[in-house]
Amino acid sequence: MNKESGKSYTVKEATVKLMQFCAYRERSQKEVEDKLMEMRMIPEAREQIIISLMQDGFLNEERFARSFVRGKFRIKKWGRKKILQELKLREISSPIIKLALSEIDQKEYLKALYYLAEKKNNLLKETNKFKRKKKLADHLLQKGYESELVFEAVNTLIE
Repeated sequence: MNKESGKSYTVKEATVKLMQFCAYRERSQKEVEDKLMEMRMIPEAREQIIISLMQDGFLNEERFARSFVRGKFRIKKWGRKKILQELKLREISSPIIKLALSEIDQKEYLKALYYLAEKKNNLLKETNKFKRKKKLADHLLQKGYESELVFEAVNTLIE
């Protein structure tokens, strides 16, 4: 039975509902499993529905991971470390994560890092050089960029 409406679903109804759920945007297998749990489907039905969604092309972990990486990098300007962490939270396997991270072009990655660094540097009101560097580095690290790249960018920007 569904929490909100008290409705229980047949496997066919649940499959159709999940097809719509997956068609709206790429989903991870974990998101689909969570949705099926929410719908209170029994384990056998959940497994059957997930297999059906994969066979019909509605659910594809690699496609999800690649799309996730592109979106978080291009739109939110997240670094590899933060993206990696988020994919692990979504229970994506290491080989798929590695493949998905290859979507990020190194030149674009560095360009995004320097863009963020300059943007933040211009917003900082701190006059003390060392405090300014720390604030800038903390911001970039929090965005998920690798420490060696962050410190190189910070030292380039703030002499």
